[in-house]
Amino acid sequence: MRSTSQVLIIALAFLTTTGAAVAAQPAWAYAIAPPRPEGAPAPTPPPPDPSAKHLSGSTAEFTRAQITNMFAPADWYPGDHPPMPDVVAKGRMPEVRRCSFCHYPNGKGRPENAGVAGLPVSYFVQTLNDFRNGDRKSSEPRKANTNTMIAIAKGMTDEEMKQAAEYFASMKWTPWMKVVETTMVPKTRLQGMFITLPGGEKEPLGQRIIETPVDGDATQLFDSRSSFIVYAPVGSVKKGEELVTKGMGKTSQCGVCHGADLKGLGPVPGLAGRSPSYLARQLYDMQQGARKGVWTELMRPVVVNLNEEDILNIAAYTASLAP
Repeated sequence: MRSTSQVLIIALAFLTTTGAAVAAQPAWAYAIAPPRPEGAPAPTPPPPDPSAKHLSGSTAEFTRAQITNMFAPADWYPGDHPPMPDVVAKGRMPEVRRCSFCHYPNGKGRPENAGVAGLPVSYFVQTLNDFRNGDRKSSEPRKANTNTMIAIAKGMTDEEMKQAAEYFASMKWTPWMKVVETTMVPKTRLQGMFITLPGGEKEPLGQRIIETPVDGDATQLFDSRSSFIVYAPVGSVKKGEELVTKGMGKTSQCGVCHGADLKGLGPVPGLAGRSPSYLARQLYDMQQGARKGVWTELMRPVVVNLNEEDILNIAAYTASLAP
C-alpha cells in the first residue's frame, strides 16, 4: 500500500503544468432553471398537501411537510443504514440542517448535491473545513445549495463534522445509476435536477448528460432507494476512458491518485459509479478556481487543459464504472 506522500509525489510527476482554462460551463451539470421571462407572472405555489405519503418497501408514512423538514428525521428505510448521529438525523437549529435531508440517510444523495457514502473520513472533514474557511465555493453563483452548505459547515462543531464523516464512511458506495448512450432523451423539466415529463416526448440530447430519476415521483418524496439513469452522448464513455486511463496529452491518469479501479486510494475519494453531474461541476469549479485547498491545488494542473467535451466524457466514463 502506498503512503499518502508517495501518492502525492507520483501524482505531481504526472501533472500537466501548462495551458489555461479552456472549458465553457457545462450548464447541464448545474441544472439551473432559466429565469422567468420579463413580465411573466410568478407560478402559483401548489396548495398544502396534508395527506400521508407511502413508498413501496417501507412501513413508514410522512406528509410532505415532514419530508421537507430540515430539522427532523423522515427516514423511509431505517434498516438500510446504521443508527444516525443527531447531526445526520436532525441537525441543529438554526443553520445546521440535517445531513440526511440532501444526502439521504444512506449517503447516496441526488445529482444536485453529492453522494457522500464511502468517502474517506479525512477527505470528508477536509471538505467541510474547506466550505467553512472559504476554500470551496461554486463557480455558478446561482447554485444556491452550495451557499447553504457553506452556512452549514460554518455552524458545525468539529465533533459534529467527525460524527458525520465517520457515519457516512461506514457505508460502502454501491450501484446507484445506469449509463445509457443515446442521441434522443425524454423531455425534462428542471427542479434542482432533470425530472422526466409525462407523455413520453423526446428531444435531441446533444452535448449534454441528462441525469434523471428512474422514478421521479418517488425521488421527489426523497426515496433513498430510487436510483438514476444517466443519458450520455454516443461514444462519450469510450472517449472518457481514453482520457482517464491515458491522459491523451491533456491531463494525468486518474488512477494514479484515485486508484487503478477509481474506487479511491487512502484519503483520495473514489470516482467509480458516482454522479456525473457532481463530478463535472467539481472539475469545472476547480478549473475556474472556485475550489481551493490542499487536495484541490493538486487537481488544478490536472484539469487546466480540459474543455467542456472532455469534462463530459470523463464524467460519463466514471459514472459507467461499477463502484
